[in-house]
Amino acid sequence: MIQLEQPPSYQTKLTPVVKSKSQFQGLFIAIVIVIAWVISLSLLLSLNISKLQFWILLPSIAWQTFLYTGLFITSHDAMHGVVFPQNSKINHLIGTLTLSLYGLLPYKKLLKKHWLHHENPATQIDPDFHNGKHKNFFAWYFHFMKGYWSWGQIIALTLIYQFANRIFHIPHANLITFWVLPSLLSSFQLFYFGTFLPHSEPIAGYIQPHCAQTINRPIWWSFITCYHFGYHEEHHKCPHVSWWQLPEIYKAK
Repeated sequence: MIQLEQPPSYQTKLTPVVKSKSQFQGLFIAIVIVIAWVISLSLLLSLNISKLQFWILLPSIAWQTFLYTGLFITSHDAMHGVVFPQNSKINHLIGTLTLSLYGLLPYKKLLKKHWLHHENPATQIDPDFHNGKHKNFFAWYFHFMKGYWSWGQIIALTLIYQFANRIFHIPHANLITFWVLPSLLSSFQLFYFGTFLPHSEPIAGYIQPHCAQTINRPIWWSFITCYHFGYHEEHHKCPHVSWWQLPEIYKAK
């Protein structure tokens, strides 16, 4: 059973207070996601994409998108200190690794911004919130992404793309279809289920202090859509709980 206690703040090293049956379950799940992503991407990049049937191509893209989302969710759990609570260095190393694989995102920068989001949800100083004027999906999405991407990351990813194509002779079609496209689709998925839906202001107004609402979906659908990120009110109330433990909090409501 998960012990519901208040998590420490960002400044106190984010030491979590979650107690679960297996002390290594979070680390094991993180490793499985990383290995699955590496193996899947390696296999997909080696395929002759011109011979793939449409009914195989689309599920392959969806699968790789799902794994990309898993990388980010793992890094998100690391920011809350729950991937490997016993060792903060290993925990944050996993977070750094998964964000690097996801898109060369800077872990320390996102760590600081994410806790700013938790401490000031749906406010002007919330880095994940819209600009106060344009609240539609695309305007909010681009405002959101602008705060996390830099020209340095874009240039570095472009160099990796060119290196993979020219040195390893991976076709452009494979790189675009299985490396570039899934990462972009994943960003839409994460934003839609993790920010836009749960943090859009309800007709009756926000419920303080978390200003977050849960997307009421069956557990299996919640997992497929965004690793239970739709249980967002539960996450804000219990930020020390791993993504795979959120259904337990949701069912206990």
